[in-house]
Amino acid sequence: MNPCIDLDVGITEEMLALRETCHRFAAEVLRPIGARLDRMTPEEVIAKDSPLWEGLEKFKQLGLVGMPDCYGPDLTPEARALMHAMVIEELCWGDVGLSITYALYNLGPIVARQMGRDDLAEFFARRDEFFCLALTEPNHGTDTVAFNEASFRDPQGRADLRVRRDGDDYILNGQKAAWVSCGTLAGCGMIFATCEDSKIGRAGGAVFLLPLDLPGISRGKPLDKLGQRTLNQGEIFFDNVRVPQQFFLADDPEMYAMMLSGFLAHANTAMGLQFVGVARAAFDHALAYAKERVQGGVPIIQHQSVKTRLFNMFMKLESTRSHVRQVAIANYQRMGMIPFQYAAASKILATQTAFELASEAIQMFGGNGLCREYPVEKIFRDARAWLIEDGENNMLAIIAANNF
Repeated sequence: MNPCIDLDVGITEEMLALRETCHRFAAEVLRPIGARLDRMTPEEVIAKDSPLWEGLEKFKQLGLVGMPDCYGPDLTPEARALMHAMVIEELCWGDVGLSITYALYNLGPIVARQMGRDDLAEFFARRDEFFCLALTEPNHGTDTVAFNEASFRDPQGRADLRVRRDGDDYILNGQKAAWVSCGTLAGCGMIFATCEDSKIGRAGGAVFLLPLDLPGISRGKPLDKLGQRTLNQGEIFFDNVRVPQQFFLADDPEMYAMMLSGFLAHANTAMGLQFVGVARAAFDHALAYAKERVQGGVPIIQHQSVKTRLFNMFMKLESTRSHVRQVAIANYQRMGMIPFQYAAASKILATQTAFELASEAIQMFGGNGLCREYPVEKIFRDARAWLIEDGENNMLAIIAANNF
C-alpha cells in the first residue's frame, strides 16, 4: 500500500487517470533516461544522439506540451491547478531535471499569450524550440531578483546585460549567467535587461520576448554541475544585438518590477510543485529499502528507530505537499497575482524538505546510499542544487519578508 495518497477535495477520475499515465512515463522513461544522462558530460547530454531527444519525443506523445494549457478549456482554475500539481509531482518523481527541460519545450507561445501578445504567440508557434527565462547574471545573481531591496534602485548599480534605445529598435550588450535553464538549447526567451541610462539602478530595465537566433547572440558551453545534470544550463552573450520593436514588452519602472516579481513568483510556485515530487521520490526509495534491507535478523523497518524516522519523513512530505498545492491553487484563482511571500515560502519549504528527505534517505541506505549504483545519491545532488537556483533560499526569505 502506498502511504502517500491524494487527500485534496475535487480530484476526479480523469485526474487520477492522467496521474497514473504520468507515473508510468516517469518510471519507464524519465528515470532510466535521467540515470543515463547523469553519467554524461554536459556536452553529451545535448548531443544529437543523446537519449534526451528520445525522451522528448515520448513526452510529446503524452500530449503534455504546453502545460497547463494542454489540459483543455473546460476545467475551473482550481481543477486546472490541482491537475497540474498532480502531473508535475509525478514527472519530477521520475526526474526533476528532465521534467523542467520538457516543460520548457515550445513554451514561448504560451508566455506570449499570457502577456497579451497574440502576435508573438503566432510568431513563436511557427517555431519548434525550447524557451528560457534569462534573468540571472554572472556578477548579479541576487541583485537581479531583489526587486524590493534598496540596492535594486541604487543608481550606482551596474548590470551585466544592458539595453539602449536606437530609433524604434533596442540594442542589447552583455551577457546572462550560466544558470539560465536551457540556456544553450533555447530558441527563444524572456530577456530582462537594465537600461544604460537608468537613474534608478536595476529598477530601470526593459523586458523582451525574442528569438535567440538574432545576429550577435551566442552561447557559452553547457554548465558542469553537482546536481541537475539532466537540465541543460548555460550562458547567453549579446554583442550589439539589434532587437526590433516587435519583441519589446515593457520598460516602465513600475511595470518592470511587477513583471520581474510576477515571473519569479510563478517560478517559485512551480518549483514548490516540482520538489514535492523529488521529496516523494526520496521517501519512496527509503521506504522500499527499509522493507528489504535485513539487519539484526529482520528487515530494518521493523526496528522502532527506523519506523520513527520514516514517519517523520512522511509527515514533512505531506505537510509540504499540502502547503504547496494550496499556494498553487490560490495562484491560479488570483490570475498569477498571489503575494510574493507565499510563492517564496512554497519554493523554500519544498526544496528544503526535498533536501532533508534525500539526506535522510542516504542515511537509511547506509554506505549504499553513497554509491552511484543507488538512486538516492543522485536525488540528493539534485535536491541540493535548488536550494540556490531560482533565488538562493536565505535571500528569497529576506525579499519575501520585505512584504510584511
